[in-house]
Amino acid sequence: MYQSRIIGAGHYVPENIVTNKDLEKLMNTTDEWITERTGIKERRYFTEGKDTTSLMGFKAAEKAIQHAGIEKNEIDMIVFATLSPDYYFPGCGVLLQKELGLPNIAALDVRNQCSGFIYGLSVADQFIKTGMYRTVLVVGSETQSNFVEYSDRHRHIAVIFGDGAGAVILQRSEEKQKGILSTHLYSDGNLAEELYCPHPGTRLKNRITPEMITDGSLLAHMNGNLVFKHAVNRFEECISTALTHNQYTITDLDLLIPHQANLRIADFIARKFQLPDEKVFNNIQKYGNTTAASIPIALSEAWAEGRVKENTLVCMAAFGSGFTWASALIRM
Repeated sequence: MYQSRIIGAGHYVPENIVTNKDLEKLMNTTDEWITERTGIKERRYFTEGKDTTSLMGFKAAEKAIQHAGIEKNEIDMIVFATLSPDYYFPGCGVLLQKELGLPNIAALDVRNQCSGFIYGLSVADQFIKTGMYRTVLVVGSETQSNFVEYSDRHRHIAVIFGDGAGAVILQRSEEKQKGILSTHLYSDGNLAEELYCPHPGTRLKNRITPEMITDGSLLAHMNGNLVFKHAVNRFEECISTALTHNQYTITDLDLLIPHQANLRIADFIARKFQLPDEKVFNNIQKYGNTTAASIPIALSEAWAEGRVKENTLVCMAAFGSGFTWASALIRM
């Protein structure tokens, strides 16, 4: 079977910077409260009429294509991870395919929220390994600033999320010791309602009612303490599994790129594995939680900063709604 290598990465974030001080004007919160609990100092919000989930994905994809040094018509498939598509249907994959001007290629949407990018990476890896496709574009993109409510009842969630997109080009390689070494995917639907958005859905005859707006049923719900406890455990498990599966130890790892959910989670994991700061990449301070976009944005930035080079051993790990969690070990 073939190997899959990430040969390029790119990202796009909207121009609109929203600081914690800005949010102080909208709800009963403070810069200190947000920073202490999340590590976030600012985030990016989309501009209506300019940014959409698919268009941000397109801009990130253009940069990834340029970075990879390929022609866009070399792409055989698009895998698009998001929880915030432009439309209820169709998905963003076909909208990105249209923007790229790539006729009739495969386009697949992935709905695994914070783990979506790694799930998408794993799907693309399988298509390449089996020889079906040679080059796959994997995108994570989110527009989330318009599904939160800037109120005291929703402030614990409203301050967390941001908008943006990241993309990578995955291509076939015959170098057996490089590329995606393994991916590991998990889920536990027993805890789905501990981090979810109940409406609008298809369980009720009326998908949206005035009562849903009043009682907050259209807002995301998160049991923060439970999510934190599960996240730190699942992060540790899937990172350890990725290393053990490939006969590496934590000392072999050059860079950990965790999903940017909460700086406290990332710091906990770094301490657990005794990883120095230079071996963990965090940018949640600038962008907040961009869900499926967070890992590809971080990878793109780390690469641009020179922290990802030839032969760098990188582990990506994510945990989120579902619950789902995942890891990928990659030799660049």
